[in-house]
Amino acid sequence: MEGKIIVKRPPKSPALAGILSFFPGIGQIYNRQINKGFLFILIFAGLVTIQENEAGQPFFGLILAGFWIYQFMDAIQIAKTINRRALKQEEEEEKIDELPQFMKTGSIFWGVILLALGAVLLLANFEIISYSTIWNFWPVVVIIIGGKLIYDYATKKNGKDS
Repeated sequence: MEGKIIVKRPPKSPALAGILSFFPGIGQIYNRQINKGFLFILIFAGLVTIQENEAGQPFFGLILAGFWIYQFMDAIQIAKTINRRALKQEEEEEKIDELPQFMKTGSIFWGVILLALGAVLLLANFEIISYSTIWNFWPVVVIIIGGKLIYDYATKKNGKDS
């Protein structure tokens, strides 16, 4: 008698998760990340609504495109992670990170960024500076975050060498 090999079908299809992610948040709901899916739907709806305001263009358009690509790739990667865990015979009920971790523990960088952003917006509310001036300097935020990423990479690399 020959032994039959039964291959168990993966629990989640990365292709289907990607296809469903053409509608933001639906791929995450397919992966059983309900809260994350609804959060992504709300973020997408907010970004689409902001598109009517011409003051922040093309910045908000770029954010919308980046968010759409991010949630698309996130759904595919989470489906692959679920399948990988199922192959390793790990419990399927084990939670995969429901919401992304935006800030690294122990870093004050994001706190400083939020304090600075709040101070600038408060100054604009009191008409000490104008909102149009703020929009002219939005690339500075991208430069600061890029510098932080380079600094983190360099310190991590130096830590591994020693």
